Amino acid sequence: MNTLKMYKIEVDEEVYDFLKRSAEPFVDTNPNSVLRRFLPLKTNTAVNNDNSVRKLLPEFSASVPYALAETLEMIILVKKGGLNRIEATHAVADIRKISTQAVIDKYCRQLGKRAYEVDELLMTSNLDKFKGMLIEKYPYHKVTIENIFKKN
Repeated sequence: MNTLKMYKIEVDEEVYDFLKRSAEPFVDTNPNSVLRRFLPLKTNTAVNNDNSVRKLLPEFSASVPYALAETLEMIILVKKGGLNRIEATHAVADIRKISTQAVIDKYCRQLGKRAYEVDELLMTSNLDKFKGMLIEKYPYHKVTIENIFKKN
């Protein structure tokens, strides 16, 4: 994943209020993520329109709960697709034609984690911990979970 250089900027109160009103709870962790949704940047367009993102995702059997499938899809798009968690969440929501909040619910509320904690789990050094949490939550789908983490 490309790491972009970050800059500090000042905004007036009206812009700041707009950012606060436009922020999606549990999705937007900073003003940058709010702005990215409103700006015509290539990364956002690529995430929403690129079929190559879809091609990264496996077909899950009907027995795999939606909550697990959506969480695994987000992980795949972060690890294999080079997206950040927010972009991956939006991509999964777009592909499944559901709300972004519904996807966030799967990996935050149902796992008892906040967005920043999920970001920490997505770090390569914590992937085994993430895998263990998913296996604990979905023990009947251990093989599916292990197969996805083997590939990433």
